Amino acid sequence: MIQVDGLTKYYGDHAAIRNLSFRIERGEVIGFLGLNGAGKTTTLKVLGCVLLPTSGRVTIDGFDVVENPHEIRKRIGFLPDTPPLYDEMTVSGYLSFVARLRRVPFADVRARVDEALQLTALVEVRDELVGALSHGYRQRVGVAQALVHRPELLILDEPSGGLDPVQIVEMRGLIKKLKGRHTVLVSSHILPEISQICDRLLVIQEGEIVAQGTEAELAARLGAGGSIEVEVLGAAARALEAVRAIPAVQDAVVLREQDGVVALRLDAPAELRPEVARALVNAGVDLLRIDRGTQKLESIFLKLTQDRTTKEAA
Repeated sequence: MIQVDGLTKYYGDHAAIRNLSFRIERGEVIGFLGLNGAGKTTTLKVLGCVLLPTSGRVTIDGFDVVENPHEIRKRIGFLPDTPPLYDEMTVSGYLSFVARLRRVPFADVRARVDEALQLTALVEVRDELVGALSHGYRQRVGVAQALVHRPELLILDEPSGGLDPVQIVEMRGLIKKLKGRHTVLVSSHILPEISQICDRLLVIQEGEIVAQGTEAELAARLGAGGSIEVEVLGAAARALEAVRAIPAVQDAVVLREQDGVVALRLDAPAELRPEVARALVNAGVDLLRIDRGTQKLESIFLKLTQDRTTKEAA
């Protein structure tokens, strides 16, 4: 669906993005992660035919963003970081306006607007002025305008920006509903949101892609930054003492205690499991389970970006 090869964009002498290459298959939901100023918005604007690249090649559904931008615009829905809304219009009126701009056949406009309102849970405010809506509703209208023409690809730039926790959950649910209907590329700094809705991740730092893959693949790539989860029968203090005595275990904490079973999490590489098991058994602790722990996306992201910063400073 999307093929990016050597994409570079300069603003004057400043390279906002440098030599980006990645591929997105049809139907995937891809999370685009990066710190503020990393190059996410510039990349999405090039894919959305808002900016021309300085060099490199981008094709969407086989069409080049430089040579065939009109064909690409027919196939994409774009939610920029600041949605293009008209406050003096009603919600349904604005979506009808966008549908006509997107060349939806006149006979189909009403049905497409109703469909977008249903998907984004905006039916109850369809006759209200856009300018009277809360920020959360305005973000939903922004998503609705991006999908009213049934695009094959949705590009969403920080769709949860400025939302409160309840609104973030609602936006996450909306994006989940879009899964299977569209190919989706979504940027966000809210990492749990990305973790729960995306098939794969692209991580960008200082204009360059530093990692891409599934969350599990990125965690495996970090190697020693992993963790171990252990369940023992009682004896929490003795178990903690035993594992903390192992030099390669950076930390150990109790995750939960229930019905006499204690779950521990160790900050240690998964390869250390045999040594951990021996230490617990030698300490007289009844070991019930030992397994590779799962890294949270936050720790994966921090490790990737910190590794890059450390290498550049060296």
